[in-house]
Amino acid sequence: MAKIEAWDNFPPAIQKHLAERMRDRSISLADLNRLRLWIEPCPEVPEGEWYKDFGSVKLCGQGRYPKTFLLSDQPARGTKL
Repeated sequence: MAKIEAWDNFPPAIQKHLAERMRDRSISLADLNRLRLWIEPCPEVPEGEWYKDFGSVKLCGQGRYPKTFLLSDQPARGTKL
């Protein structure tokens, strides 16, 4: 298991992509707050592909880095957290 890195430690390209997807996906304030509460303590995640469903969106990642947001009706790959 790996721990999600803190936002400041994400590579700049990942930070930019996630910020763009947050705007594109119109994530609700409630879901953004759930995401913040989940990610702040740097939870453990699998080394491979994973995703976490927050209601209006799914956060998808691989190992210690989140990679993208999907809409709730889009299929995600990897281990469901």
